[in-house]
Amino acid sequence: MRVVIVGCGRVGATLAAQLATEGHDIRLVDRRPTAHKLLPVGFPGTFHVGNAFARPVLETAGIGGADAFVAATSADNTNIVSARTAKETYRVPIVLARLHDPRRADIYQDLGIPAVSSVRWAVSRIHQMLLHRHLTPELAFGNGETLLVRSEIPDYLAGRPLTAFDVDGEIRVVEITRAGRSLLPAHGVAAEPGDLVTFAVAATALGRLRGFLDKELGT
Repeated sequence: MRVVIVGCGRVGATLAAQLATEGHDIRLVDRRPTAHKLLPVGFPGTFHVGNAFARPVLETAGIGGADAFVAATSADNTNIVSARTAKETYRVPIVLARLHDPRRADIYQDLGIPAVSSVRWAVSRIHQMLLHRHLTPELAFGNGETLLVRSEIPDYLAGRPLTAFDVDGEIRVVEITRAGRSLLPAHGVAAEPGDLVTFAVAATALGRLRGFLDKELGT
């Protein structure tokens, strides 16, 4: 996956290093030439100097072929403009942004751009959202160790008891929305096509939950 990250501060550099070790193609943009010093020695990605919202800079960084874009600078205005450019001009499939001032959250929401805050939580949450994009995070607890995520049940899992998805200490079905009505699943209730299920899941178990659903999602 090619990921363009603007802002090589603590969040951007840490996220870039983590994704790079997992084999992703990482392109970093920062207006400070010395910002690359935060990257680990031997970082395999590329580093580009320039403004995060300058189209020539973004194009040099490869935004035209990007699978994801992360705005992680220290300025909300820059993050908003660059994220909007990535989403609306270059049609990048996944666009995420860091949020510093909670009062600006409505701006991101109106633009349809998920936003996250705080350094430690931001790195963890952005990483999860990039790699587990078919699972929609609804709520996070602590520093993101436990999440509530929602997903439509694939047709091939219809008929299985909802308790079959439970994994002790990792995954628990806590709610189901069926035909527009929310239900707390009773013991023995089976999944039906079109069910929207809410899972409480450990962040470390997102891959396992995704494995239950990937066959139908085709990813």
